[in-house]
Amino acid sequence: MQAITVRDRAAGIGGLSLTDMPHPHAAENDVIVRVHAAGFTPGELDWPGTWSDRAGRDRTPSVPGHELSGVVTELGYGTTGLTVGQRVFGLADWTRNGTLAQYTAVEARNLAPLPADVDHVMAAALPISGLTSLQGLFDHGRLTTGQSVLIHGAAGGVGSIAVQLAHEAGARVIGTGRAADREVALALGADVFLDLQADRLEDAGEVDLVFDVIGGEILERSTALVRAGGTLVTVAMPPKVHPRDGRAVFFVVEPDRTQLADLAQRLRDGRLKPIVGAVRPLAEAPAALAPDRRPTGKTIIRVTED
Repeated sequence: MQAITVRDRAAGIGGLSLTDMPHPHAAENDVIVRVHAAGFTPGELDWPGTWSDRAGRDRTPSVPGHELSGVVTELGYGTTGLTVGQRVFGLADWTRNGTLAQYTAVEARNLAPLPADVDHVMAAALPISGLTSLQGLFDHGRLTTGQSVLIHGAAGGVGSIAVQLAHEAGARVIGTGRAADREVALALGADVFLDLQADRLEDAGEVDLVFDVIGGEILERSTALVRAGGTLVTVAMPPKVHPRDGRAVFFVVEPDRTQLADLAQRLRDGRLKPIVGAVRPLAEAPAALAPDRRPTGKTIIRVTED
């Protein structure tokens, strides 16, 4: 099969290339998925799991990418809950070869059935952004109707999903980003938008929840906005400064079949719309993912035509 691989950590995205790889093996409780569409997170080439397995052993050449939508072609020993020929989408393991390939091995529990009327490209844009948003807002942030939430990067991959979910939950949503993001964030459901380059972050006032994807100075300044009993949730980095009378949570997204199914239903109902930008074939993935290319929305790699 063909796959995008990377061998040299120092080369970064420039080290991605299209190569021939052996067909993956379905271990116990795995499925083999013929990948139709895949997503890629630019920062994943810095993640330890991209370069080593769970035991810390080198596993280059490594296939990056963790989001996928496709069709099950093979079941490993003991695998239950999915069938050959079934459409699925989900989140591949951090420490195994990923989804920028024609076929990939995935633990069955990391996948959810994909309804026949949901497009593979749209589904591949959901796993990381959707699960991160659900877990950040509700599992860790405990957001409820009537509360207020400040969402950084409101027009980005995670932020745009978080804005939609928080708005539907009945929260007052304050989005942040660049000036060019204002109309997108407001259209997604933000009640207020702050331009981080021109507006004062402190003008947001106190909120019940801050959901951060940026880190650094923005994260530190945001702690002062958390009202007593509130929560700061971040996926960027462990916070150095904590809210005076609230909680601070740093987390890494985890696969969750039930939450994936919820996201698929929202997508199917039209209640959730990932912002998809460029859609490119597998052979063009190295160029499409280059850091000098910054299209609006998430870049999706179409591996197999539907």
